[in-house]
Amino acid sequence: MNKNLSEKLKLLPSMSGCYLYHDINGEIIYVGKAKNLKNRVKSYFNKNHGSAKLNVLVPQIENLEYIITNSEVEALILESHLIKRHQPKYNILLKDDKKYPYFLVTNEDFPRIVVTRKKNKNLEKGRYYGPYTDVRAMYSTLDFLKKIFPLKQCKTPKFKTRPCLYYQIGRCLAPCQGLVSSEEYKKLIEKVELFLQGKQSELLKYLLTQIQEYSKSQQYEKAARLRDSYVDLKKTLERQKVVYENTKLNEDVISLRADEGVFAIVILMIREGRLIDKKDFTYFVEDADRVEFFETFFKEYYSNLSLEFPDKIVSRELEALGDKEVYQEWLEILSKKKIRINYAKGKQGEELQALADKNATVVLNNAKLEKMSKIRDDFNEIGAFLAEKLKLNNFPHRIECYDISHIQGTNTVASMVTFMNGLSKKSAYKKFRIRLAEGKPDDFLSMKEVLTRRLRRLGEENWEKPDLIIIDGGKGQLSSVMQIVKELGVEGIDFVSLAKREEEIFLPRKSEPVMLPKNSSALFLFQRIRDEAHRFAITYHRKLRSKEISNKQMTK
Repeated sequence: MNKNLSEKLKLLPSMSGCYLYHDINGEIIYVGKAKNLKNRVKSYFNKNHGSAKLNVLVPQIENLEYIITNSEVEALILESHLIKRHQPKYNILLKDDKKYPYFLVTNEDFPRIVVTRKKNKNLEKGRYYGPYTDVRAMYSTLDFLKKIFPLKQCKTPKFKTRPCLYYQIGRCLAPCQGLVSSEEYKKLIEKVELFLQGKQSELLKYLLTQIQEYSKSQQYEKAARLRDSYVDLKKTLERQKVVYENTKLNEDVISLRADEGVFAIVILMIREGRLIDKKDFTYFVEDADRVEFFETFFKEYYSNLSLEFPDKIVSRELEALGDKEVYQEWLEILSKKKIRINYAKGKQGEELQALADKNATVVLNNAKLEKMSKIRDDFNEIGAFLAEKLKLNNFPHRIECYDISHIQGTNTVASMVTFMNGLSKKSAYKKFRIRLAEGKPDDFLSMKEVLTRRLRRLGEENWEKPDLIIIDGGKGQLSSVMQIVKELGVEGIDFVSLAKREEEIFLPRKSEPVMLPKNSSALFLFQRIRDEAHRFAITYHRKLRSKEISNKQMTK
């Protein structure tokens, strides 16, 4: 830690606010919020972090700045703005290839309802509803709305002196020809927006009242048209799952499922006791902390929500965030109404959470299959690129990676992870307790020991020969391993090492490292394998250390 940073840590206030970490180039690499800046920021430099991300982040922090806020809620709001503005490298940024569509009720004298994938209020004025993650269901909803509500269909009139076909088939009121007043048309739009907000019961009552009024005033054609809409809407509601009878339950129920860098989130939208929609999101984020990921998603989703806010949000994931009152206050600022947070406690909460969990598990499994299929499909290209770039003798079908973990030489362990055609093969993972370097921190000696033990077992059952071995470390670690390879006379295996700081790849008997293109699939694969070896080693080390501490306490 440099002197300037050390001095700043001493001057941190015990107040709420946001902190920004800079690297040696002055670039902002992480933004966070804190109830107490002094305690939160110092915790980064005082703890032994099990997180692979923090082990990489903290050594890169060269400078610190912070912004004091009046409350933790203000810090929460400011943090979102700072992350969007600076896009820090080590904050979880929820990016995927999808741009989810929205309904836009246009801001015109006679509004239309259109589909847009760009939620930009400066681009086109109006009220947005969404996002809709199921595009097919969204277009079905649009067809249904156009069927029961004769909305304006065209941006500009097709004819100057007469209405178009939509009017003739009862799908438009022909405002372009002055056949409906602005006031009457706006009442129609109000009904559409009640539907989009999930207030179907309120809409049914509204339609029934209008039918009776038209009948009394002998406007039978209008009454018949509304009656048909009323019947269609009632049929739709009967098909929706009733979660709780005789209730005004308006809730969002959120479930998160995660495995092997795939995160799946499902939001069940319950309005007036009925399950009216399910939104599902999938992200591929390697080595992400579950709590940090959920917090990031939760803030982004509700910050950008264009639909009616629920009265309550149910999720057991929210409990890990803590500060329920802070998030409830933040939601109240966004929605301009009180929203309760529930941790899925009690019979009703548990039932709703279980339903959301079932859906999220299905979404996760489908996403994993899609991811594995994509990697498998692309691996021939990735493998060929690696073989050419790294001058490999073998096509890297089977890759093994090794990492060492210890604290000042105690409980030293090594991990071996195996990837087949770009996918982890956990049944082939191995872990080792290091004997020669125990009690003295010597990563070189530890790596030599584990590779000696591994290579001596080549050809034995469950110890298949790899095509490529990756050593976590730099040029020195690779050189020490190559001595063992020479002594044992091992042939037919390629060896490289991957240095963390600059992601340099060292090759045997080559002084200059190879740099794979940033953001390339090949580099991503290497990083993923290296991070998985690191995670597996740390997990084993922690287990041994906890056991040792427990044994010491028992003997006292």
